[in-house]
Amino acid sequence: MKKIIAFPLLILCTVGMLGFSNYNRRTEFPMETLTFEQDTISKKIDSLLNIMTLEEKVGQMNQYNGFWEVTGPPPENGSAEEKYQDLRNGLVGSMLTVRGVKQVRAVQEIVVNETRLGIPLIIGFDVIHGYKTLSPIPLAEAASWDLEAIRKSSEVAAAEAAASGINWTFAPMVDISRDPRWGRVMEGAGEDPYLGSKIAAARVKGFQGEDLSNPLTIAATAKHFAGYGFAEGGREYNKADIGTVTLHNVVLPPFKAAEEAGVKTFMNGFNVLNGVPVTGSEHLLRDILKQDWGFEGFVISDYASIEEMTMHGYTENRKMAAKKAVEAGVDMDMEAYAYVNELVSLVKEGKLDEALIDDAVRRILRVKFELGLFDDPYKYLDEEREKEVVGNPAHHEAVLDMAKKSIVLLKNENNLLPLKKQGQKIAVIGALANDKNSPLGSWRIASDDNTAVSVLEGMQKYEGNELVFEKGADLVNGRVTFINELNFNTTDKSGFDAAVEAARDADVVVMVAGEHGFQSGEGRSRTNLDLPGVQQELLEKVYEANKNLVLVLNNGRPLAIDWAAENVPAIVEAWHLGTETGNAVAQVLYGDYNPSGKLPMSFPRSVGQVPVYYNHQNTGRPDEAADDMVFWSHYTDEENTPLYPFGYGLSYTSFEYSNLELDKKEASVNGEINVSVEVTNTGKYDGKEVVQLYIRDLYASVIRPVKELKGFELVEIPVGATKTVQFTLTPKELGFYNANGEYVVEPGDFKVFVGGSSNEGLQGSFRLTK
Repeated sequence: MKKIIAFPLLILCTVGMLGFSNYNRRTEFPMETLTFEQDTISKKIDSLLNIMTLEEKVGQMNQYNGFWEVTGPPPENGSAEEKYQDLRNGLVGSMLTVRGVKQVRAVQEIVVNETRLGIPLIIGFDVIHGYKTLSPIPLAEAASWDLEAIRKSSEVAAAEAAASGINWTFAPMVDISRDPRWGRVMEGAGEDPYLGSKIAAARVKGFQGEDLSNPLTIAATAKHFAGYGFAEGGREYNKADIGTVTLHNVVLPPFKAAEEAGVKTFMNGFNVLNGVPVTGSEHLLRDILKQDWGFEGFVISDYASIEEMTMHGYTENRKMAAKKAVEAGVDMDMEAYAYVNELVSLVKEGKLDEALIDDAVRRILRVKFELGLFDDPYKYLDEEREKEVVGNPAHHEAVLDMAKKSIVLLKNENNLLPLKKQGQKIAVIGALANDKNSPLGSWRIASDDNTAVSVLEGMQKYEGNELVFEKGADLVNGRVTFINELNFNTTDKSGFDAAVEAARDADVVVMVAGEHGFQSGEGRSRTNLDLPGVQQELLEKVYEANKNLVLVLNNGRPLAIDWAAENVPAIVEAWHLGTETGNAVAQVLYGDYNPSGKLPMSFPRSVGQVPVYYNHQNTGRPDEAADDMVFWSHYTDEENTPLYPFGYGLSYTSFEYSNLELDKKEASVNGEINVSVEVTNTGKYDGKEVVQLYIRDLYASVIRPVKELKGFELVEIPVGATKTVQFTLTPKELGFYNANGEYVVEPGDFKVFVGGSSNEGLQGSFRLTK
């Protein structure tokens, strides 16, 4: 390999001095010690590691939250001043929640110009469903089943964040969850590992693009590794108690898909799994992630989760927590102060191998190199680009498209929808109908309050009808912020009479109800899944006045809406759809967009059913026997089935499935089976249908679910047309992980189902042989 001449350290990527003309003044190392070979990033990293002190290495493993207005004067006392000095001394490798070109440039200039080695920061941020221009919450996006739209949504979010100086997002959250009481279901893709895996890959590719050094892409994070979505009782930060079969077949597949898509970082969860905090789980991080999967990026803790291992009772103190975390494979500490304060002494005392520190720093530096930060630490910092990209009109069009695709039509008796565009008097009722803040949803810390298009505003753009708005009742009392506990209105019904009167005088009523945007998300667990406050009572009184009622739901999780499902003729699941909420809802209500969304999570009949999910295993007594009315697996006061199952969603048109064909009835365990079905649009509107394929392995060494999604295709079919949809089942779809985490494909009998949801479809069968 070619030898090259010596360079100042901070010209590692050969594109210029980067403003480091004072390099020799700031280091005791002569330039001739810095010779290295440039043909690989690994060589550059090794050269840098060779001249880093232990303290500087540990500094790269330390992430601080933004702690002062960085374009203003530096802090002069307290912990903020200590953090500031750490920044100047090269003891910080990353910062989070610093945003905007001016702010990021200020902190980047400190480390570039004042630290000994000038290693650039990587700037992290929670870009969950958009930056300034907001897409629907991730659970809503998952309802689209449109992988290209989801990828594009993440691409828009990445562009705006990157243009604001951010290099790295703590997304996507790929936790599978079956419990809607857990508030963070809004941040994921629902209950199914196959759909979740496809969406995880799409989001990673959207954030990171084809070239991570592109200044409009950002590094992605697969979180929370692992099991966080199985928090016991749906209670935030609680332990997860699952077996290895569930771990390998349900929890891990979306993480593996993210890794295969090239995700650059992983994040731990707050939970305990199998008695060990996942932040300290060597089995998860070293054995599975870094060894078995060959992950080359780095792992970051969740916020202070290293120190919290002491609260769990897993470590005696913060020092031992730091030791456990590094040994487990956590490469960067988010705001626990554990690494920066404890690791140097642990190494010097001989209690921690410095090789583990080196491995972590190599991983962190690699991502910084791949982002191009060593080429130019200011490459993301262009104020003109920031003005041009953030809030670009094309981004509004993209998130509007995503919002329309995310809407699910749950019920439409007597074709009440779509609404007529002329000649009707429509009563629009509900505080959420005129709300411009709640529809933005949770996790939107870079957006501006009250910037959503409200449902009322969206409907007002259709001028052919007379609209009358009545709030009916406030949803919450007082000012709402991300960090406060919501104070719901449970007593003030003074607006009921006006709302009922408006409903009585209208041809049709559109009532918007559901959760506030800040009622779901982190720390927002619920024991009830009903309509909060006085909304249910208002809904019933409005229905009594006018049964031509359309219920538009705003929510971040599945709700128990059994009364509405039984009584209200039309129900539209509109989630929290982001910036363009009202325009998307109005276009669906008026039929300018035919809804095609399908549920990514089952809706329970009541909270007592939870968790209820489609891909459950059979019990030994799954069915009611003719001569035994009691001793079978059931509730005495509720059905077993969900109110609305996974994969369910209606359209303004109808689809008929026919001619399910398998190209063979028998194949080897290493072979393939091709499945085809014809789908005909038998209704009056052009429409899209998510054609879903499920299998059931009838008997195996590990009990398999009654159904498993193994393929889907979003197809657009004009009125009267028929399309043939084809699937191929390979060992990748037909196998499973056993209790030891080994992937196996076993001979046996299988059923295959193809239809429009998890509870319907045509059936076929085949057999696998050795």
